[in-house]
Amino acid sequence: MLADVRRSEIVAIVSRERVARVADLAETLGVSVVTVRRDIDALDDAGLVQKIHGGAKLPGGAGTHEPGFELKSTQSTQEKEAIGQEALLLVQDGMAIGLSAGTTTWVLAKALSTRKNLTVVTNSVKIADVFQSARSRVSVILTGGERTPSDALVGPIATASVRSLHLDVLFLGVHGVDENAGFTTPNLLEAEMDRALIGAARKVVVLADHSKWGTVGISTIAGLEDVDELISDDALGAEAQRVLRERVGKLRLVSIAATSSEA
Repeated sequence: MLADVRRSEIVAIVSRERVARVADLAETLGVSVVTVRRDIDALDDAGLVQKIHGGAKLPGGAGTHEPGFELKSTQSTQEKEAIGQEALLLVQDGMAIGLSAGTTTWVLAKALSTRKNLTVVTNSVKIADVFQSARSRVSVILTGGERTPSDALVGPIATASVRSLHLDVLFLGVHGVDENAGFTTPNLLEAEMDRALIGAARKVVVLADHSKWGTVGISTIAGLEDVDELISDDALGAEAQRVLRERVGKLRLVSIAATSSEA
């Protein structure tokens, strides 16, 4: 495959998926990892993709583009499964927990659906459906509100519904993680809702795979220092790990095989 054709295909894949891993691109294109990295470097120089650790993403800074739930649920699936299993270790019987809307928290919800003696508060219709479909014995409180493209319920009704609640732990999904912008989302109302959930929680745990690093949505949910723990995967770059170890309460890294380590 000629370089120009190969690079056009990489741009098409990144445009469709928003984030693509080097290993996945190499397998899809039938070339070496070194070749893909060289292609990404060239495309990054041309401004057609943005190079990130382990892959590439759509270029751009702060934005309001919000991919739908179905698309996001197909991205970084192994990382999300491993992160969800690590988060599961923080849940004890009798807890009241919050699950913000998002595909990683949705993965955690599936793991929690077989548990009992839990109360789950969520602003995600998709997450509530997980427990309903499994006929779970978990008590689920679904907020009201206006629905977003990522199936989050937001707005004044949603935020008012959680302000009188007290959660033991909140598991928060985010659109992006950045050294300066913190944890962000492309939806202003979703940021407001997430801040209300944070205000109701004794402990805040962010779930974000490595592809979220360097992505900035238009609205900051919280600063890096404002969360107690961040669970990510070990494809996270060394510089990102350094920043996060210094700024968040605790950084937990899991392997794609769901073997965890703590930093």
